[in-house]
Amino acid sequence: MGLEAAFARSGIRMLRAPVGDKYVLEEMRNSGAALGGEQSGHILFPAKATTGDGLLTALLVLDVIHRSGKTLHQLISDLTNYPQIILNVKVREKLPLDTFPTIVAAIAEAEAELATTGRVVIRYSGTEALARVMIEAESQEVMQHHADAIANAIRTELGV
Repeated sequence: MGLEAAFARSGIRMLRAPVGDKYVLEEMRNSGAALGGEQSGHILFPAKATTGDGLLTALLVLDVIHRSGKTLHQLISDLTNYPQIILNVKVREKLPLDTFPTIVAAIAEAEAELATTGRVVIRYSGTEALARVMIEAESQEVMQHHADAIANAIRTELGV
């Protein structure tokens, strides 16, 4: 969210894609984006490579620092890190979350409160019997409250 806010202040449009480099790259190709990435740190530069490459990213950042004549600290001075939490909830089975009114209500409450000041991502793990609850918000307290509320709703309905 901090990066998205910094982009908005600079007039840069940010798009979202499902998790995974292949989905990010697909969205980039569809929209003509020059830069993409995932929170995991995978940064994509489709004109140079179609997969995340840490060494390439480091070299390109160093090039920007060199060409700008600024320090990295100066370049990121308007970036604010928002607190974020990811809770993993063990589940018996991966049933559609939208079939459980208590889960839907907890997610809707979080999304309504965090509409423009946070982010709510709830998804199942692709490899484990887990529901992942990710909340990002300007406030640590609000973030924790909504993460706990959603995780508790999932535990109540589907927890091991």
